[in-house]
Amino acid sequence: MVDETTEVPTSTEDAVLEQRFRRAVSSFEGIVLSQIDIKNTLADRLNYSIRAGIIILGVIAISILILLLTLSTQVQRISSVVNDINEHFSVVSNQMAKIDHHFNSIQQRVALLDAIEGQTAVMDSEMAAITGDLQAMRGTVGGISQSVAVVRNNVMNISVAIDRMGLEVVNMSHDMGRISKPARSMNKMFPFPLTRGGGTGLTWLWVCYCEAVVSEFVVGQVFGNVVLNS
Repeated sequence: MVDETTEVPTSTEDAVLEQRFRRAVSSFEGIVLSQIDIKNTLADRLNYSIRAGIIILGVIAISILILLLTLSTQVQRISSVVNDINEHFSVVSNQMAKIDHHFNSIQQRVALLDAIEGQTAVMDSEMAAITGDLQAMRGTVGGISQSVAVVRNNVMNISVAIDRMGLEVVNMSHDMGRISKPARSMNKMFPFPLTRGGGTGLTWLWVCYCEAVVSEFVVGQVFGNVVLNS
């Protein structure tokens, strides 16, 4: 009886211990599973983080590559621009040399300004003298123009008188023809006529006398008209 009573409590204790053990194992299993879940979630997050980091690094690498390509093209452009600048600097240096030469020539010419000032003073005095001479010449030319006008009027009067004299000479030739008729009739009365130029002597003497009288009269009239008009 004593053994049976002692066996019953031991079996109950074993059952309690077994239940506790099972509970402990189940709780431990739950804890392990929860830790595994936590580790899995952490691993997933770490994987996502690594993937995002790789993507970001790839984007950064691509950006750096694009930047390097851009920098290489810009460097080429900068090198060409630097070459152009060097050419322009060479041209500028040549131009500066020319400017230096021109400045030297300008300095030489400025040094000659003193002599030019002296020559300018002489030229001023000469121009003053030339101005006085021009004024005197102007007055003289005015007098000459008046004299030329008078001479022109006299020449016009002389031309008019010469025209008149021509008319008088024509009239005189007609008159001489008329006057010579009585002389020809008188030549028939003389037995020994004097000849000159194929005509009779009395006729020639009579014609010369008449020409002299008429010429004296005409010349006197012409010069009288000229003197009156002048």
